[in-house]
Amino acid sequence: MSRKSTIEWTNSTWNPVTGCTKVSAGCDRCYAERLSERFRGVEGHPFESGFDLTLRPKRLKQPMQWRRPQLIFVNSMSDLFHKDIPTEYIERVFDTMERADWHVYQVLTKRSSLMRRFVQERYRGQAAPPHIWLGVSVENNAALTRLRHLQQTNASVRFVSFEPLLGPIGSVDLEDIHWVIAGGESGPGARPVRTEWVRALRDQCRAQRVAFFFKQWGGRTPKAGGNTLDGRQWLEYPEVETGQQLGAPLQAASVLVSI
Repeated sequence: MSRKSTIEWTNSTWNPVTGCTKVSAGCDRCYAERLSERFRGVEGHPFESGFDLTLRPKRLKQPMQWRRPQLIFVNSMSDLFHKDIPTEYIERVFDTMERADWHVYQVLTKRSSLMRRFVQERYRGQAAPPHIWLGVSVENNAALTRLRHLQQTNASVRFVSFEPLLGPIGSVDLEDIHWVIAGGESGPGARPVRTEWVRALRDQCRAQRVAFFFKQWGGRTPKAGGNTLDGRQWLEYPEVETGQQLGAPLQAASVLVSI
């Protein structure tokens, strides 16, 4: 686990699970797999078993030890709704998020139907707490089913990460979506993103009053191409009532919508 993160749209990461398996084209050049596999077989290293799915119960209560409110990306090195993670373990992750409610948690998945089922069961007849943001990754038009699953989920705050953006998304209904992140792929063999794909998403967010955050053009490294679109940065967040003062980046970001 790394308390501080270089991911532009969060403060910290929390990994009560590491490792994953591929489910779609967006996974093909997974940064988390690339990082983990470098240390496979290194005795005593946290990633001694590479990117194999690994539960890490000793990390379950880490956010409760962090007193300063943070934006926390949950499972940056895995997917909390992987089919091989026991439901009881996911419940324990949510228990911690509910207890340490001075933070904001960003939960991102490609297993959208499993997230929907879990959340509907846990929060019957009500929405998940507003400090738990629920999101899905969508890399191309073929993955838009995940967005629809998210719209059906009992969430207070919903977000979509179009990263790595691998093709045009086309016309997209963003009803009940509060935040969109977009970005190109980075690392060895990064697949290119086209300006018109990003611009089309930005324009639809503006038309539908959804906060838009453009993370990067990508390339050999995450910052290789910068992150300006049409002469400026787009670093918007949804405006939510959290009851606390969060650290950067949220305080410094522009805000488009209230929910």
